[in-house]
Amino acid sequence: MNLTADRMRLVALTRTLRVRWESTKDQWRDDQAHEFERTYLANLEAGVENTVGIIENLDALLTQLRRDCE
Repeated sequence: MNLTADRMRLVALTRTLRVRWESTKDQWRDDQAHEFERTYLANLEAGVENTVGIIENLDALLTQLRRDCE
């Protein structure tokens, strides 16, 4: 289990999603686009940020557990 790699992949995929969304917004500029961003993307990014913090905490905990078991 490599939580650091998983965390980095999650961050990278979220960054890719943001870049692609910004590209999409260049052509999709109506109220529905703004609603989509507020409803889905903002919540997703907040959830990812929270999840990344949890993964970091779990990684630290697992590292300490491994040390304690040695």
